[in-house]
Amino acid sequence: MEVEYEDSGWQGRAKAQSNSEEVHEDNPQKTIQECLEKFLTPDYIMEPGIFTQLKRYFQSGGSPEEVISMLSENYKAVAQMANLLAEWLILAGVKVTDVQAMVENHLKEMILKSFDPKKADTIFTEEGETPDWLTEMIDHYTWRSLIYRLAEEYPDCLMLNFTIKLISDAGFQSEITSISTAAQQIEVFSRVLKTSIVKFLNNPDDVHGAIQECARMVCHGQHTYVYSQVLIQVLSQEQKGGFNMKRLSQEIIKYALQNNQNVTPITMALNGSAVYPQACQALTSMLTRNTLNPADITVLFRNYSGSDPPPIDLIRNPQFLELLVDALFRSGVKINPEHKPKYMFLLAYASAVIDQPAKKRPLTERTLNKDELKSTIQAIEKAHAICNVGQGTSELIAELQTLYNCIKYPVVGVGVIRWIENVVMEPSFFKLSTDSCPTHLAVLDEVAAVHPTLQQQILFLLIRLFESKQDELEILVQLEMKKMILDRMVNLLTRGCVVPVLRYVKQCCAIEDTDVSLIRYFVTEVLETITHPYSPEFVQLFLPMVENEEITGTMRGEGDNDPVSEFIVHCKAHYTTV
Repeated sequence: MEVEYEDSGWQGRAKAQSNSEEVHEDNPQKTIQECLEKFLTPDYIMEPGIFTQLKRYFQSGGSPEEVISMLSENYKAVAQMANLLAEWLILAGVKVTDVQAMVENHLKEMILKSFDPKKADTIFTEEGETPDWLTEMIDHYTWRSLIYRLAEEYPDCLMLNFTIKLISDAGFQSEITSISTAAQQIEVFSRVLKTSIVKFLNNPDDVHGAIQECARMVCHGQHTYVYSQVLIQVLSQEQKGGFNMKRLSQEIIKYALQNNQNVTPITMALNGSAVYPQACQALTSMLTRNTLNPADITVLFRNYSGSDPPPIDLIRNPQFLELLVDALFRSGVKINPEHKPKYMFLLAYASAVIDQPAKKRPLTERTLNKDELKSTIQAIEKAHAICNVGQGTSELIAELQTLYNCIKYPVVGVGVIRWIENVVMEPSFFKLSTDSCPTHLAVLDEVAAVHPTLQQQILFLLIRLFESKQDELEILVQLEMKKMILDRMVNLLTRGCVVPVLRYVKQCCAIEDTDVSLIRYFVTEVLETITHPYSPEFVQLFLPMVENEEITGTMRGEGDNDPVSEFIVHCKAHYTTV
């Protein structure tokens, strides 16, 4: 693809065109006739190629009087009339920026309706090089956005693809949000991918959004997926930030699977599993069918419990771990008691064993740290027994201390979240619950306190509960339930998950589909919990809700001694607000 955009390529086409013109020059009458046909078109005097055609016309013996007459008679002054109308609008009091936007938007609509990719490609054959006006166009966002839209509709247009490359070369690759546009050229795609990865690394408060954006681009096609995953895998070998890249790779795999894209063969080809054919075949079989089976689990168990196990990364596959967690913690899943220890062993092995490079030994040798393997297996076993036997509130309270001890292990925390999600998302759960805060949701508070990395998962579950339809409950009971869920969100906020929680509640305010009393309740709880100093981002997200009269109007006193007024005064005095 790249050679198509080299200057020589365009110049070659220009030479071919010029050669054909030279043939026409041998027939002056034909050349004159061609030029006259162009001069007859409205406002041709405004066309960029007017001087070239005039030169051809006069060299072939054309009459100056005739061309002057034709150009003047067909001059409609469309552009000048547009300028005149724009000046009148400005004189009438319309802002210059508004008039400019009106003209530009109308031009964009006209171009979108009448754009011809074949004619666009002839721009380069006539010019022989990049036109100056095109270089000036890409300096303005309005016209860059037009190019993006056109490139999406006409992916095979060479002029548009070349312009996209120019835009990328000019440093505007972060604007190229259309994946199909970026994927046309490896240089452009590489820059856009780099920008997306940098955004993922530099935005810890919005990791999920950055991952989704990056994964959507990578999973555009097989070529983009293989190229990106190979690049990310190389970066994951770096000591600094390698683990972040490994996570990004795994999140991309999860995204692909959620969109029914079978990337298992590519994943297995990139992770070096071919050296271990038995384990590779067993794992590939389960991942392809997206289900576990005892025979393949037994093969993996035998391989990993042996003296020379395969690399841990082989079973640290997101899809495989999801299947194991589902099998052990999702209600209603039946596992043969004979094989259950093998499932637990593999899950514990993938989460607890550490590969340690051997010191002063050949690089092919390695040592395995299995110090936490046995205790992790025991924790999984105890938690599994609690989650699959005692689902009632009274039974759960009796086992609460044991469960809390098991939750200290991250893999158990993940499993418990999965189990609680399965229980509380049942339509009848809140109808049958009589507690102000169900014990299951109280357990989530403990998981959030022990494992900050799982707070985002907990927030997603709470959001699903908050937005779920509970039509069987009375209105007042629904409000109380949602207040209880907001309490859980406030607890997440106090544990460090501040920005994601505030962003969600702010979104609820913007959409205006949430009862104002619930927003007021949330603001009250947060004001009673927090104290200065505050981060600028916290103030930017929370202050508009506090200042909203509809939300906090009834919470304010006559002076400035109430929490609402104190917060506003403090923020106005110490922070620059927009």
